[in-house]
Amino acid sequence: MTWRKSSHSGNSGGQCVEVRGGLDAVRDSKNGDVLEFRGPALVAFLRALERRAG
Repeated sequence: MTWRKSSHSGNSGGQCVEVRGGLDAVRDSKNGDVLEFRGPALVAFLRALERRAG
């Protein structure tokens, strides 16, 4: 599957977030750590991010 860089990531490099496929996985391009999601786990992850940002 192809990885895509988030539109919120800068062009200066080093701090990019990339998504794979239909958001079934995200990774930090700096160190390559990958989070993969199954079923409702993606929804729970996004809600947790919203709570932290808000």
